[in-house]
Formats: sequence, C-alpha cells, structure tokens
Amino acid sequence: MSYEYKVVVSPVGQLKLVASHGKLVAILWENDRPNRVKLGEMIEADDNPVLVETARQLGEYFAGTRTRFELETEFVGTAFQKKVWNALLTIPFGETRSYREIATQVGNSRATRAVGAASGRNPLSIVAPCHRVIGTSGDLTGFAGGLPRKAALMAIEGSATPRRRA
Repeated sequence: MSYEYKVVVSPVGQLKLVASHGKLVAILWENDRPNRVKLGEMIEADDNPVLVETARQLGEYFAGTRTRFELETEFVGTAFQKKVWNALLTIPFGETRSYREIATQVGNSRATRAVGAASGRNPLSIVAPCHRVIGTSGDLTGFAGGLPRKAALMAIEGSATPRRRA
C-alpha cells in the first residue's frame, strides 16, 4: 500500500493527514507515539485531493461550522478494532459515550479495556471521534493526542466538560 501525507496546522497542534488509494487512512498527532498507527513509507503530497478535502473539513470543524465529516475513509486494523472504530462514528457531535457503552455496542460488555486499547490505536483521530469516549465515572481518560487536546476538542464541540446524551 502506498501512502501520501500532508501536514496541517490546527488549534490542537500539527496534524499529519495520510491517504492511500483515494481514501483517508490516518490523522496522526504531532509527536505521536511511534507505531501507534502502523503505516508504510509515506511521501509528501500537499495537492492530494483527499488530503486537501480533509484539511478543508477539519478547518470548518475547528471554526465551529462543521459537526460531521463527509470523507472517504478506510480503517486498517483487526476486525475488533474496526468494530470499535465504526462504533466511534456513531457518537453524535457534542455527546460522549463511556468505554463500557462502546463495549456493549460492539457486542461484549466486558471488553472495556479492549475497547480502550482499540480506541487508543484509532487511526482517524477527530474524524472517528475517540475524544468523545470517557471513563464510566465521567472522567476524561486516555487519548493518543493527550488529555489537554481531548478537552480542547470537547470544548470545540460546545462542552468544556463531558456531556452525556439525554
């Protein structure tokens, strides 16, 4: 698989957008943990249409004018990881879910830690909103971009503290 990337500056730091075969496959954090998302060699491609569109939609998200992403994406991971990452896509803008709720949604209510591990390897941060997943207690917990960035993303969505669905 060949990978192309574009680096964009955002309110939560530099983001490396990665595409392959016409689909967005990763959004990596500045100083991301090595191998958190396993990809092959990448070449810079600032004019890649998928990456340009992703940057545009992220800009709208950070400006507060976009609540849902409309991008061609592809998750690369295990079957369980893909179930978790797809479950993340169902969390509405401005709402949160607990790791336990996601575990139940993917069919194993006792897989809370496995959901946390899969969420930590989410290759499409922000687009697949793992920042909307919180501890059962309502506390902010683990986030590949760091807890300050998780809190910042939640604030962009209109919630300085976690807000549960009604």
